Amino acid sequence: MSLKMTKAEREEFLADLHVGIISVAEEGRGPLTVPIWYSYQPGGEVRIITDKKSRKGLLLERSGRFALCVQTEGLPYKYVSVEGPIISIDKADVDRDVRPMAQRYLGAEIASQYIEATRAEREAGDSVLVCMKPARWLTVDYAKQYSV
Repeated sequence: MSLKMTKAEREEFLADLHVGIISVAEEGRGPLTVPIWYSYQPGGEVRIITDKKSRKGLLLERSGRFALCVQTEGLPYKYVSVEGPIISIDKADVDRDVRPMAQRYLGAEIASQYIEATRAEREAGDSVLVCMKPARWLTVDYAKQYSV
């Protein structure tokens, strides 16, 4: 029995709300691997926001690709890992990019507080929206192994 998710299952799972773990190659050492907010719509790109001058931002620009892994925290365990090339890095717009991402993770009320608390640094201008086109997928759904 295969534990692999179908294309529809993996895309739906990735589109659900999870904190992602991003990995970006770093020359001379292991990859930078850190938690991150992300968004994804089935058939689209993985979207993240970061500071372009941060270690993560510099590595993303240098490597031109990244991997993202998301998982469930409880039984039955599932995960999706996706890797691919960066197709764009653009200045992040607060209302178009940052607010929807904050609302996804914090809800509308707390997201508004977060936007106001971070507005000055965002308007200072180094936040970027990074879009990756999924090229390789790894998936496991242990619920397929059991009657769960």
